[in-house]
Amino acid sequence: MKRPNHQKKPWSPWLKAFFALILVGVLSFGGLFAAVMYGSYNHITGDPQVMVILGCRVMPGGEPSMLLQDRLETALDYLEEDPDILVVVSGGQGSNEPVSEAACMAGWLEERGISEDRIFQEDQSSNTKENLIFSKDLLAREGIDVGETDVLVVSNGFHLTRARMLAERFGYGEVSTLAAPSSHIPSRIQMYIREPLALVKSFLLDR
Repeated sequence: MKRPNHQKKPWSPWLKAFFALILVGVLSFGGLFAAVMYGSYNHITGDPQVMVILGCRVMPGGEPSMLLQDRLETALDYLEEDPDILVVVSGGQGSNEPVSEAACMAGWLEERGISEDRIFQEDQSSNTKENLIFSKDLLAREGIDVGETDVLVVSNGFHLTRARMLAERFGYGEVSTLAAPSSHIPSRIQMYIREPLALVKSFLLDR
């Protein structure tokens, strides 16, 4: 009696290509995620003379969102330890924000003892690219060349790999980063998933 043939059918080329693309996607995302994680810690070199705090959402009542407050509290600790460093608060006013992110940040810092004379408000930007370009332009008008000045960029940790990449692209010289925690857990999870993709977008499009 002839035995049935149980030999498996070979995968079609299309199926192989499909799984190969999935594998490439997973490995690529893993590499990007590792880059985001590497940047999520403090990396301070040289002697920063200017701090740039990147903006985030302002709540309807005019108070900073949790992520923005994380950035401000981290920045405040550093500013109190180094009374000579100047600070740019960078962020415009969104359609759902009662004041600009820059004004919110400046007011928060001033209420906690940081002199108004140390704070420059950049209140026109709407994204990370504009944060860095407009802050650079503002400092240039004040006679400060970011290409020749050590700059410390402050944001939540997930944001800093992209911020450093763009700062270096737009002519900043010695760039250090100060990583704020992300106290709002849902936002932290969402951003660590989103940020690898945002890193690719900024690398390709933010010129």
